[in-house]
Amino acid sequence: MKPIALGFLVLVFTITACGDTAKEPKKVREARGGVTYGGVFRINEVEGFRSLFPLNITEATAHRIANQVFEGLVKFNQKTLMVEPSLAERWELNQDANSITFHLRKGVLFHDDACFAEGKGREVTARDFQYCFEQLCTYHANNQVFFLFKDRVKGANEYFASTKTGQPLEEGVSGVKVIDDYTLQLDLITPFGGFLNILGQPGCWVFPKEAVEKYGDEVRTKTIGTGPFVMKTVKENEAVILARNANYWRKDEFGNALPYLDRVRFTFEKEKKIELLNFRKGNLDMVFTLPLEMLDEIAGELEDARSGKHPDYDIQTTTAMGSQYYGFQHQLEPFKDVRVRQAFNYAINRDEIVEYALQGDAEPAIYGIVPPVFQKYQSSRLKGYTYSPERAQELLSDAGFPNGEGFPKLTMELNRGGQNNVLIAEVVQKMLQENLGIEVELNEMSMAQYLDNTESGRSLFWREAWIADYPDPETFLNLLLGEHVPLDGDEKAYVNSVRYQNAEYDSVFKEAMMASDQEDRFRLYRLADQIALDDAAILPIYYEEFTRLLAPNVRNFPQNAMEYRDLSEVYFKASAEEQAAKKQVSELR
Repeated sequence: MKPIALGFLVLVFTITACGDTAKEPKKVREARGGVTYGGVFRINEVEGFRSLFPLNITEATAHRIANQVFEGLVKFNQKTLMVEPSLAERWELNQDANSITFHLRKGVLFHDDACFAEGKGREVTARDFQYCFEQLCTYHANNQVFFLFKDRVKGANEYFASTKTGQPLEEGVSGVKVIDDYTLQLDLITPFGGFLNILGQPGCWVFPKEAVEKYGDEVRTKTIGTGPFVMKTVKENEAVILARNANYWRKDEFGNALPYLDRVRFTFEKEKKIELLNFRKGNLDMVFTLPLEMLDEIAGELEDARSGKHPDYDIQTTTAMGSQYYGFQHQLEPFKDVRVRQAFNYAINRDEIVEYALQGDAEPAIYGIVPPVFQKYQSSRLKGYTYSPERAQELLSDAGFPNGEGFPKLTMELNRGGQNNVLIAEVVQKMLQENLGIEVELNEMSMAQYLDNTESGRSLFWREAWIADYPDPETFLNLLLGEHVPLDGDEKAYVNSVRYQNAEYDSVFKEAMMASDQEDRFRLYRLADQIALDDAAILPIYYEEFTRLLAPNVRNFPQNAMEYRDLSEVYFKASAEEQAAKKQVSELR
């Protein structure tokens, strides 16, 4: 780190990105049970977002913002990641386990907005969910999540096909049934034990038809939900400010109305070093992931934080449900050839990347796409790729490129956001050059352009990562399902961006989806994972470990392996000055 050179940048960032916080409420107020109201929770994201519209959310930044604004029938518990009730207060499964009846809470209101009569948010009913689920099954540029209901909900495939022709079925999606204003029934094609996990995804959140009709494509930032916070300000690539929803339906165990915070403020500084420096200056309340180039410098601080001795912040770490890998475009040369893909996998020393580049804060991806955090999945039974430059060179020679001769110059595409992506990419770049004689050029780009290139099939080789949408291996293996590859090569592939196709993989994956016994389901998932490994479908690098730094006055913000964030119950502990003032007032009384 060069603190003198960075000082001016930090000052500029503090003024431009945090300058209006003086206008926002800061002091906290006491509530029952020892919690406090008030304050502005300040978070930085190194990536911008593409869209905050539920059907168009495919990346983490958008999810972390929109999860505070929207809600669905169910949600995940931030601590345990178990599915729990949200707008559905309860549900029942029929005897055949292929139909679920949800009972909605009464009196839940959409956020106040000009799309409603007199600007007042109306009550949410079962028909709102029916509308949103039909939108989820509609062919449209703003819908990237049809895969959630595809082959799962009765009538979903047929309705989607009808919307592609411009003649949507009048009866809608047959498996989505409104019983009455507060009762909704979902019928599945076959029993699927993980379907509640699916309903916790952004694509299943509820939003009002009025907003879509009034704002059209502007719904990407005109966010109207039912959640604990309402959208106040959106400044693209600068800041997003959320304000407390005074009409929120939830209360805590002491009867306090949620949420506790007055504001949540997201900024979008790209440099992790500057983000960390601003946290240390007290301008941010949390940091997620640390800049690799500063780990040696702050090692002592981190050790003190782990032992609870650091006065300025707390540290949280956990093994993550996240995989970092590189994607191959399977439908283009030279990656059509399995030998080329296998050669790349043997040419990478994952142990060295983790030990030296990541300082040991990760696990080498020697298995498949599923991280070993799922203990019952038994990743260790899979046979992955060990580091073997000799075997890599042999395979590349067999493919017609001895010592890399004649191999096309590659461009590795990666999203611009934080330096960690670049540092790891540079190590991979060097290993491919030294071990295979392949020249690789790095190309950083905005998240929007990066996603457009990878989903459209224009990228040949790119940095990729996946954090679990829900706590099940299926969320990773679904990324390689061949049926997600569009028949028309010009269509976007939102899920299977590498466009991997293997009929055996698809057959085993589908069999696993129908298995009711978890042990049998995981066995079949492993079999599918091994098929993809043998095909070298991707280039796994490492399985993540998540690290957070929190300001010492932050409470009720547990970490989890998905970095799933729910700020509805986060609060600030009152400062020593505020506590002293309250004590003085109490004594005077």
